[in-house]
Amino acid sequence: MIDRRAAARAVEDFLRALGHEPVGELEGTGERVADAWADDLLEGESIDAAAVLREGSLGVTDTGTGIVVVRDLAVTTICPHHLLPAFGSAIVAYQPGARVAGIGTLARVVDVVARRLTLQEQIGATVVDLIGRELEAKGALCKLSLTHTCLVSRGERKTGAIVETLSFSGSFATSEGRALALAALGR
Repeated sequence: MIDRRAAARAVEDFLRALGHEPVGELEGTGERVADAWADDLLEGESIDAAAVLREGSLGVTDTGTGIVVVRDLAVTTICPHHLLPAFGSAIVAYQPGARVAGIGTLARVVDVVARRLTLQEQIGATVVDLIGRELEAKGALCKLSLTHTCLVSRGERKTGAIVETLSFSGSFATSEGRALALAALGR
């Protein structure tokens, strides 16, 4: 549970610690920042991603041997190391098992998992675990390509750097299945 008043006070204290009194254009910044974090940046903290996937899927009897691939899903997350955003895209692929998910459901699950204080590697691992468990998918993959503002705007200042992670589960975790999944991604 997010305490918005305490968060707003903490942001104002943070501004003061940096030598900026929250007046003028900074007046109300504490509340705006607290609302942004509670309502958007960390909205996934209060949503059960497994329930989203269960409710947005249906049972099937024969899925064949095909693969479902959803590309270019916009992703925004907050890096827990510097509390700065990372943004980019995700690709989710799975080989259906007992259930299939709506395409919008897959997009929503990525959002729910990403909108938490979490590492990029954990986002992909969580998404493939959920797809494997909730859909009983034969295999699942999640590729994330994100620009981390901590890498771009501070420290190394590597403008244009993209961090890619690939997470696999089930049949896609085997060398043969991984080759199939990567071929589906066009790699």
